[in-house]
Amino acid sequence: MQRYSLLRLVREGLRGHTGWEPAWRKATLKDAYDVVIIGGGGHGLATAYYLAKVHGITNVAVIEKGWIGGGNSGRNTTIIRSNYLYDESAAIYDHALTLWKTLGRELNFNIMMSHRGVLNLAHDENEARQIKRRVEANRLNGVEGEWLDAKGVQEFCPILNMAPSARYPIVGGSLQRTGGTNRHDAVVWGLARAASALGVDIVEKTEVTDIRVEAGRITAVETNRGTVKTPKVASVVAGHTSVMADLIGIRLPIQSHPLQALVSEPIKPVIDCVVMSNAVHAYCSQSDKGELVIGAGIDHHNSYTQRGQIALIEHQIAAIKEVFPIFSRLRMMRQWGGIVDVCPDASPILSKTPVKGFYINAGWGTGGWKATPGSGHVFADLVANDEPNRIAAPFSIDRFVTGALVAEHGAAAVAH
Repeated sequence: MQRYSLLRLVREGLRGHTGWEPAWRKATLKDAYDVVIIGGGGHGLATAYYLAKVHGITNVAVIEKGWIGGGNSGRNTTIIRSNYLYDESAAIYDHALTLWKTLGRELNFNIMMSHRGVLNLAHDENEARQIKRRVEANRLNGVEGEWLDAKGVQEFCPILNMAPSARYPIVGGSLQRTGGTNRHDAVVWGLARAASALGVDIVEKTEVTDIRVEAGRITAVETNRGTVKTPKVASVVAGHTSVMADLIGIRLPIQSHPLQALVSEPIKPVIDCVVMSNAVHAYCSQSDKGELVIGAGIDHHNSYTQRGQIALIEHQIAAIKEVFPIFSRLRMMRQWGGIVDVCPDASPILSKTPVKGFYINAGWGTGGWKATPGSGHVFADLVANDEPNRIAAPFSIDRFVTGALVAEHGAAAVAH
């Protein structure tokens, strides 16, 4: 793998950029692998990378039906934070945030990580109490966070509508200064490049059509390019998880919904943080190109399409205008949608299954992007050792039988 550096960039620029190699190998499927990962998004690629780097398992195939970064990884708003309420959630998201801080240097790839801060607004005293509770819970878990009163919120983000007569007056908010955003394309390309350099085969435009099970154990996967023998299959397919699990007769408590976002025309820098509001139900940040990136909650109908209803877009725009009146005359440029997989407790599944050798990473709902490196790190540990570590253990599918749910609806009320 070529090392990227300023010197190499200058050198290639002087000779017309003719010496660059492809970021990752264009591999073809072999007859057998130690592990097959289904899904070439951020979580699947992170799993492959950490399997190779940490556990030395390099005979791995990542099978992607489309192209790298063409699913939810390329259809999100890249917000990074770890200020979740419960201990279990705080542990995995803060593990991910810790990895995010050095991931770009580790991958030798500029993922455009920007620790610009994530501000969660409170619009009444009841919401303020709930957010303060989360801040204190975060501090007990070693997760960075602070409460800002109305004056502190205005100083941190001056363009907010702080008028007492506002329909949704702002009384304060929580701030996680280490939260922020990054670049989704750069992350998946960097992970694919690093995993490929360690020996992982990344196979695009290949569909898994069936999974073979003999005597309760995984033996092979069937694809549109042939049969691949393997003792372990890791499913990391987000909104299509229930479809994949159905191939081996497992029913999961997961529903798939469209999740929409949109961007405005580019403007000069005006907001240098991420602002989220559960009450008004929208969030906003500004991209490096100057576009406002706007999102809200999921479409309530179940669907496997990457399209949603126009009514939700109208709601997002109305909500943002309530919080940021100065944006009222901006034009929207484009809209997109992903497919999110939602569990009843708004927490993920990181689990082995009753079928020996079949592992599931799913159910991240609207918060999957921020967990990418942490999810891949602990899931790789599970796949390699056949047992979850301390961070992954609370997210077993057994919790839906035992009742030990990790109910994070309050911390994940706005899609992000």
